[in-house]
Amino acid sequence: MSKATQSVDESFADILPEWNYWRIGLSLIVTFFFAFFLAPIWTGLVTSFKTSAAVTGTTPFVPPGAGGFTLQKWGRAIDHLSTGFVNSLIMTVPATIATVFFGSTAAYGLTLVDWGDRAQFGVLVLFLIGIFIPYQAVLVPLSDFWINVFPLAEILAPVWQLPFLEPDHARLLSLTITHVVYGIPICMLLFRGYYMTLSEELVEAAKIDGATITTIYRRIVLPLSKPMIGVVFIYQFTQIWNEFLFSLTLIGSSSSPAATVTLVLSGLGADLSGIDFGLRMAGALFAALPTIIIYVLFAEQFAKGLASDN
Repeated sequence: MSKATQSVDESFADILPEWNYWRIGLSLIVTFFFAFFLAPIWTGLVTSFKTSAAVTGTTPFVPPGAGGFTLQKWGRAIDHLSTGFVNSLIMTVPATIATVFFGSTAAYGLTLVDWGDRAQFGVLVLFLIGIFIPYQAVLVPLSDFWINVFPLAEILAPVWQLPFLEPDHARLLSLTITHVVYGIPICMLLFRGYYMTLSEELVEAAKIDGATITTIYRRIVLPLSKPMIGVVFIYQFTQIWNEFLFSLTLIGSSSSPAATVTLVLSGLGADLSGIDFGLRMAGALFAALPTIIIYVLFAEQFAKGLASDN
């Protein structure tokens, strides 16, 4: 063996023991899953900028060439989904805020307020039952309730005479209330797990100082709830924004003035000539923008909430 070959072998022998094989393996696994989950998003993104001919003539994840690039799909998608997008915002934002508030107060009353162990346990059981009721089991009674028992279109008839409002918007209001009621149990459970980690001495000290139940919640519990509020807000906003079954049941048609973005998106790009995948991908990415923005805005609180002890 020559001296040059021996020196090269010795240099590799000096380097290899210093390598952290565990870190290398972990990096490869993380890179694989990153690419695995990013691939559908990337494919949808590049498809949304392709012409119909480029969609059928190129590999899905390959960017379009000079002749296959277009912004027309995005323009059509935004124009088609704009009304549903606004309707979903009008429904989702107040429904999420109301659900977070009611879930937080319910968890506070079931965790940090003493009004009888048996009564609290009974109410907690009712909340838990509410979590496990499937959507499909309530579709018929839910529709019957809003149409025959509590018809908002008739009850609030004078309201629909206002500008930009129509009787069909009563369905959007009923959908908002439905999401609030259906979301309270799971939000309560999430907040309750967090409140069980709070110091009872802090609450007792406030009671000794003469603080009322409302004051304790407003001055102590609510400020300490910010991390969990971020978690619950992101979860509930995403659930309500992406929900389709209740929208289909209570609103019924994508052509309704009260149709949500998911309801309109379900028929986007489909006609007798086939499916326009570029238009569908553009619409799906446009519809996903609010959830992405919410994740960015509440990312810090979300991380703190997940890192808590509950």
